[in-house]
Amino acid sequence: MSDVTQAWADLWNGDLALVESTVSEDFLSHAAPLLGGPPQVHTGREKLAEWVRGAHENMPGLKFTVQVGPIVQEPFHVLRWHAEAEGISFYGTDILRVVDGVIVEYWANADSLWAAQQLGLVATTS
Repeated sequence: MSDVTQAWADLWNGDLALVESTVSEDFLSHAAPLLGGPPQVHTGREKLAEWVRGAHENMPGLKFTVQVGPIVQEPFHVLRWHAEAEGISFYGTDILRVVDGVIVEYWANADSLWAAQQLGLVATTS
């Protein structure tokens, strides 16, 4: 993996010290909320750090493993990942736009409904 994509994976695995060196101050993220609804745009490093911190607080033992990638077509880097935490497991794909070695924009596609169901936040359907 490239330095920036390895740092991204490490950041999501809880190394928040990497936010400043890996993510642009003007960082944009595009992701649908965990419990549904339209995608939301968040701006700035601190919002990302809050998101990662919150994920780890709400899913103890959270660990992300890159399964595919990075697939690179500059300025985009794409990673397919698997996440596990105490009793839950889900998958997703991250698209990163990298400029001058830092991540400036991020699109998240994750099995959010599946994760929410496993967390007991949403009822499962039969």
